[in-house]
Amino acid sequence: MKFSKLKILTIAALASGLFFSCAQQPKQTNQQVSKVTRQTISTKLPWSERMMQSEMKRFPEAWMLDFHKSPKWSYPNGLVLKGAEQLFKKTGKREYYDYIKAYADELVNEDGTIKTYDINKYNLDMLNSGNVLIYLFLSTKDEKYLKGAQLLRSQLNNHPRTSEGGFWHKKIYPNQMWLDGLYMAEPFYAIYTRLFNEGAEADKAYTDIVNQFDVIQKHMVDSKTGLLYHGWDESKEQQWANKETGLSPNFWGRAMGWYGMAIVDVLDYLPENHPGRTKLIGYLKSYSEALLKVQDTKTGLWYQVLDKGGQKGNYLEASASSMFVYTFAKAARKKYLPTSYKTVAKKAYAGILKNLITVEPNGVVNLNKNCAVAGLGGTPYRSGTYDYYVNEEIRSNDPKGTGPFILASLELEK
Repeated sequence: MKFSKLKILTIAALASGLFFSCAQQPKQTNQQVSKVTRQTISTKLPWSERMMQSEMKRFPEAWMLDFHKSPKWSYPNGLVLKGAEQLFKKTGKREYYDYIKAYADELVNEDGTIKTYDINKYNLDMLNSGNVLIYLFLSTKDEKYLKGAQLLRSQLNNHPRTSEGGFWHKKIYPNQMWLDGLYMAEPFYAIYTRLFNEGAEADKAYTDIVNQFDVIQKHMVDSKTGLLYHGWDESKEQQWANKETGLSPNFWGRAMGWYGMAIVDVLDYLPENHPGRTKLIGYLKSYSEALLKVQDTKTGLWYQVLDKGGQKGNYLEASASSMFVYTFAKAARKKYLPTSYKTVAKKAYAGILKNLITVEPNGVVNLNKNCAVAGLGGTPYRSGTYDYYVNEEIRSNDPKGTGPFILASLELEK
């Protein structure tokens, strides 16, 4: 891709006003910068920094996030590093920037190819960490990051789709859309479009992005509760799929968490005059109203299976609760939702601190009761039943929980 001087200036101007305004090149100063190798993490720091520094202590290299034993290009890394980006912008502490850059430099080659990434797998999960590459390109102007982002964006050119244009979650899951995929692909797609496309090309991309949400809303919203099912199989061939609707049988908390974060993050980049904005905000409102009805009244948290809080084995789950706090707090700040949702977010956040957070003697913060992973189909086969969801592994400090916790904390600390 070649850029004119005008386009480069446009990119710089956009970057200064968007999320990636934090993408300045860090400068060396004479000030002593605190290091995460310190013995104790200070309790005087805000929760966002306490959790970020705890993650850096647990996982000294960002590729280790999600408990990886060797470097791997994956989506949880980008989720936590988004928090690191915002913390660098807020504090100027170089340790956060260095943590981000080290991840990309370990995984991205000089020619922009990405270690462990195979474009031919057409896996939406692989796109989320592309946000890291755009951020680093804006801060360094190093072409390898741009080439890596271009490679990831090119996946969408031939990514398999449903008959209505919805991206399959992965090539190995034919004809299926999962709520997870909206967060994995659409914010990256929207950021890339805003920065690097223009005219008819950009208009086409924005329409495509909004259409992903349109297809989800058409097929995956439950008419009785307003909640969204985890997955939809257009072919209705999967064992987990309802033979009439193609829907999976349950409302998984984190799946809806991904979806809400996808909406509020895409809205950061969708042009103000785009007709899709009104639709997305409408989707967000109905989504949020449905979540209020299944919020645990005592703790303010949400359950692993959202509408079955009283059933045996169900539990108040950390990652989904953190995602909902982030979504509500950001949406209230941006005025997509009434200000009352900030009160909802604060109650839920207090519930997280009281019920799901523990702190070790050295100040390391733990986020407990995270569902490690949940999906549909595959080998061994994941049925999507209630028993399946409540019996998946539960672990502490899963980045799919700690990342949203950092982002939620940053929103409420503003």
